[in-house]
Amino acid sequence: MSTFKIITYPNPVLRKKAEVIEHLSGKQREILDKMVQTMHENEAVGVAAQQVDVDIRLAVINAGSSYGLLKLVNPVIVEKEGREYMEEGCLSLPGITVNVPRAKKIKVKAKNERGEEITFEVDGFISRIFQHEIDHLDGKVIIDYLCPIKKLFVLFKFYLKRLFKKFRK
Repeated sequence: MSTFKIITYPNPVLRKKAEVIEHLSGKQREILDKMVQTMHENEAVGVAAQQVDVDIRLAVINAGSSYGLLKLVNPVIVEKEGREYMEEGCLSLPGITVNVPRAKKIKVKAKNERGEEITFEVDGFISRIFQHEIDHLDGKVIIDYLCPIKKLFVLFKFYLKRLFKKFRK
């Protein structure tokens, strides 16, 4: 199966709030499968639909031994508890890491690929993955957690690296 190309910042699709899916179609299930392949190919722990230029509320997460591979439809966080900071990277902002505040523990509601309602209460790193991917579905990226001055500095370095890459080719 082929994979998607990861969309990188500043592509406008990364800023759009994903559309809720009323009825999951076969085409959307194929998109989920292709997102899983894309996640594996990029050695990632999660991918949101916006990152592959698809504007619907889908995400895939590799939740390790806790829950395994998850294909989520319309995931939303319904409860949050605590707060912790940790460095995060993102496929859509290659080479950038940001110290992001996240809830320590969350409760997420979604549907699975069969359209069944599912609920998760997760904490630690898996909670962070859920929050990161749901942020993407809400049009938010990790640099949004920076103050304006730091954001400017990080983006300057980001664009400078991209510029140098083009000249080296």
